[in-house]
Amino acid sequence: MSPPSNSTELDLKKERSLRYQLKSFGRLWPYLWVRGNLGFKIRIIAALLLTISGKFFLVGAPFFMGAAIDAVTRAQDGGFEWSKVWWGIGIFILGYGGIKLLSVMINEGREYIFAPVGQHAQRTIATSTFSHLHKLSLRYHLEKRTGGLSRVVERGIRSIDFLFRFLLFNIGPTFLELAIAATAFWIAFSWEFAAIATVIVLSYITFTVLTTEWRLRFRRDMNKKDTEANARAVDSLLNYETVKYFGAERMETARYDSAMAGYQKAAILSRTSLATVNIGQSFLMNLGLVLIMGLASMRVLEGEMTIGNITTVVLVMTQIYRPLNILGFAYREIKQALTDMEKMFSLLDLTPEITDAPEAKPLTDVRGEIVFDNVDFFYDEDRQILRDVSFSVAPGQRVALVGPTGAGKSTVSRILFRFYDIAAGRVTIDGQDLHALTQDSVRAAIGIVPQDTVLFNDTIGYNIGYAKEGATQAEIEQAARAAQIHDFIEGLPLGYNTVVGERGLKLSGGEKQRVAIARTLLKNPPILFLDEATSALDNTTERDIQIALDAASKNRTTLIIAHRLTTVTGADKIIVLNDGRVAEQGTHEDLLAKDGLYASLWQEQSESEFA
Repeated sequence: MSPPSNSTELDLKKERSLRYQLKSFGRLWPYLWVRGNLGFKIRIIAALLLTISGKFFLVGAPFFMGAAIDAVTRAQDGGFEWSKVWWGIGIFILGYGGIKLLSVMINEGREYIFAPVGQHAQRTIATSTFSHLHKLSLRYHLEKRTGGLSRVVERGIRSIDFLFRFLLFNIGPTFLELAIAATAFWIAFSWEFAAIATVIVLSYITFTVLTTEWRLRFRRDMNKKDTEANARAVDSLLNYETVKYFGAERMETARYDSAMAGYQKAAILSRTSLATVNIGQSFLMNLGLVLIMGLASMRVLEGEMTIGNITTVVLVMTQIYRPLNILGFAYREIKQALTDMEKMFSLLDLTPEITDAPEAKPLTDVRGEIVFDNVDFFYDEDRQILRDVSFSVAPGQRVALVGPTGAGKSTVSRILFRFYDIAAGRVTIDGQDLHALTQDSVRAAIGIVPQDTVLFNDTIGYNIGYAKEGATQAEIEQAARAAQIHDFIEGLPLGYNTVVGERGLKLSGGEKQRVAIARTLLKNPPILFLDEATSALDNTTERDIQIALDAASKNRTTLIIAHRLTTVTGADKIIVLNDGRVAEQGTHEDLLAKDGLYASLWQEQSESEFA
């Protein structure tokens, strides 16, 4: 029952290591090499073959250009008539252009072939992560900020496309291009050219990796501050009304500005440190060109090479440098993408706190009998909520749970929905232990009208129909009539197509409650839970809502959490909770006769109502 422990410093270093993150990249393979999908496998193999062949063509193109230049030089030196040699030179020049064009066509063809595979992998991982988040416990979601959590998922999904493009089709093939170029230099010219090209490129890569790794701590800090600022913004905007109630716009703006100031400082450090990397990269890149051109020039003077050969080696080196120009950016982004992807996969690795037992069975033919037998419960080990709570609800009964604030009333609904597991005791529905039943079947059997109704930013029709997938318009309207909100909806300009706004802010409290009642009626559950469904309403609205609630509770087991005791006087049984225990239970008349806690609460409310 205790919350998950925080990661240790050792775990944090492990997660930040490149080796550990590359293992996360390896987890993408099953999403690419999809079992049973031969078409995707053929696409992957074809894309890799095109990438490899493209590098051979790319390295070969400069040799055609060098040959063309040498042909022109020989024609000039030999006094040849241009009419006799132009076609040979033209073949070499067109060969260079043709191979370059073919290389581009191969790259674009690879994108065409691989795109469906990459997009399918992104979609599958995104859907799996989204689905898994809904399986995690209520405790996890209450402890996490939604804005920050959504950012983790968003960055993780975005990182997948980036990694595909850069690791599979950019940085990886660059090493292949270097190997092909070095081999061609050795065969066509001498080993020195191959050595210079290899040493310079590897030095360039090593320098870039080391300096970029040094810069990553600034980048991590910048992303951390960015997430904090975004989470504060989302949290503040979600609580727009509360901000307005307390005139806290300046305070919220100051909090957001403070978070952005931290982001600004980290962003400046990240940007200025980039200058060091750029200078070092430029030095190594130009050093390589100077060395290879110097060596080639000496060989020309010695008669071992031609002017065309100089052009060839320079063009080849320039082509190798082209993808390396963005290596610093690519390495940093790849490392960050690996981090983002690893964080997303860490969400998939989280084990749900509440899981179905291996032998769990669905709850069927529900009669609605509920029994709490000596139940203990706590959210945290040092804060016990329920202590040895026992009560029973017969099928079709209306039972109210009342008591002071913090007595544990709302906790009962969370236990019934299995958002949490109890620490001791037993909870049964129709004689079946809650732990022996599947969560989906239990939740399908219970409907709830909460105290704080939160609606989706969609139409009224959508929000009512949310309770039953595929509900017809007639069914939605019938539920709305039963909840006494149909006439109100029909009076709106857009009727059931009226958008309710973020969290239903465009509707009043009473209107939202009626939508919640309609939604529950459409679900038509055998067990109904009313969690202080009228506590935030005025007396007139409460009476109207109460009529709808009374109609909703007919012919079904109903548990009512009530703040106003006048709403539960007709309940078959009233259970009074105090300090997590059942203080007393009975009918309204019985409890008044006992002159105990319930009678005291009734007296207080009566005096305040008529004061």
